[in-house]
Amino acid sequence: MAYRAPVDEIAFTLKSVAGIDDLLAEGLFPELSADLVDAILTEAGRFATDQIEPLNTVGDRYGTPIREGRVTMPSGWRGVYDQWVEGGWPALTGPEAFGGQALPKALYAAIVEMWNQASPAFAIGPILTAGAIEAIESHASDTLKGKFLEPLVTGRWSGTMNLTEPQAGSDVGALRSRAEPAGDGTYRIFGQKIYITYGDHDLTENIIHLVLARLPDAPAGTRGISLFLVPKFMVGEDGSLGADNDVTCRAIEHKLGIHGSPTCTMGYGDRGEGAIGYLIGEENRGLACMFTMMNNARLAVGLQGVGVAERALQQATSYAVERTQGRAPGASGDGMSPIIEHPDVKRMLLTMRGLTEAARAIAYSCAIAIDRAETMQGDDARSWQARADILTPIAKAFSTDIGVEVASLGVQVHGGMGYVEETGAAQFLRDARIFPIYEGTNGIQAIDLVMRKLPIADGAAFAAWIADLRANAERVRAANDPALAAVGARLEDAIADMEAAAAWLGTTRNEGRVADALAGATPFLRLCGLTAGAVALARSALLSAQDTAIAASPAGVRRALVARFFAANPLTATASLRREIEAGGDVIASATSEMLAS
Repeated sequence: MAYRAPVDEIAFTLKSVAGIDDLLAEGLFPELSADLVDAILTEAGRFATDQIEPLNTVGDRYGTPIREGRVTMPSGWRGVYDQWVEGGWPALTGPEAFGGQALPKALYAAIVEMWNQASPAFAIGPILTAGAIEAIESHASDTLKGKFLEPLVTGRWSGTMNLTEPQAGSDVGALRSRAEPAGDGTYRIFGQKIYITYGDHDLTENIIHLVLARLPDAPAGTRGISLFLVPKFMVGEDGSLGADNDVTCRAIEHKLGIHGSPTCTMGYGDRGEGAIGYLIGEENRGLACMFTMMNNARLAVGLQGVGVAERALQQATSYAVERTQGRAPGASGDGMSPIIEHPDVKRMLLTMRGLTEAARAIAYSCAIAIDRAETMQGDDARSWQARADILTPIAKAFSTDIGVEVASLGVQVHGGMGYVEETGAAQFLRDARIFPIYEGTNGIQAIDLVMRKLPIADGAAFAAWIADLRANAERVRAANDPALAAVGARLEDAIADMEAAAAWLGTTRNEGRVADALAGATPFLRLCGLTAGAVALARSALLSAQDTAIAASPAGVRRALVARFFAANPLTATASLRREIEAGGDVIASATSEMLAS
């Protein structure tokens, strides 16, 4: 099946549903016009479709083996990467002072989704480089910025994030890598990091590692972690590359999916001299610096989930149109029906589309909140930053869960042909399975939402989001369309479930019943995602219905259908999720480790 980036649907969601048109109308990006947004999206879609997508199967089959001591990328990848750099794509959101274009994060989000539709293994490397740029720009000294930012922004170099160690996993405070002051302003880094995405490769001239390590006599736990910039090759004062640093790729992981992305075990100081590193930010404050990079990556990983879901949806839809099997109810003639005419296949395809488009709208809305926080001032900026803080764990966790669910449904639509590799449906599921795990597992995202984000401004920030969702639901209910009015009523029920669950969690947390609150965290995040996604789908349908040029078009009719389906099907889970949140903690608390291990 031929993939094509759905530029029109992405543009509609970005401009009208998420609201980048409002950003432009308010003059927050004065050099950007709606026409330019369309042109950038169109060209990004072309590049994803024509250049990146052909790498997907090649990368999956070849992997990234170490040959003669070097990590080698699949055939064709270096050429496409070079074209990607020449096209200026790495510089989209980078600072203008260092060769960037400083475009909105929301526009970048739409483009990141398209890159991931085409090949998530290709896209994840640039995602981490963008996060490294943001961390360096926000926290590094002017000297480090002047030496390292421009090659990163323009894509000549790439960046990595080095947190995880074998004994630590998600518990960053347990890391053991150490940094010893060298007496000349630099440090010597020793230790091992695992699961380092694009830790080594042959696409760029240099690789800049951001590494968490402990200084001598540092406090225990997360309070004693510092962040260091460690180049693969040393960089001279004139920017030229020098000797290789004491940094080694010890091994490549053999993974379930994203085979074209080199996942490395990295050694620092294997030669005994120590890898030369430079402190970013203050001593023992490295985790705060790294969170700048992690928040960037969490939204981007959410977009990976959306991208693979879109790809699985496209392929399943195409297969369902072509594959004939049995006779659908009401079918005419004597032949077999295309399976897309069978009710259960319709249900699966509508579920796939609804979940994909809901997750897309949530992720884009998160990016819009980040743009507003960065371009506005005072209370407005703080309010939008709070909104971004709330949406980030939902955009990451809900969207990546959706990626797995939609890819799994895609295999089901294919039947037995989905379980064999020839169709490609299995690769989407294999690739998607890592997204709920890396950049902070989805369980951690749910904990973050309940324990840190719900209490922002004593709950006022979450209440403001609820109010916005309810206002949109009321507009849908008031529409001059009985079908949409019914959708609006269901939205209001779901929002009430979400509000009540949030209140219960807040009370539970404030009473010190932490275990009960944590037991409800994951279903609460799901409840929020379903509700916010349903509101976005209904808003999309309403805006389409109000535009006479769109209302009767295939896209307009489809948006109304998807909003109605989502409200009548996936959204009905909010009531059961609320009951699970409020009643499930006692049973979970009663499950001892001995019981579970027996």
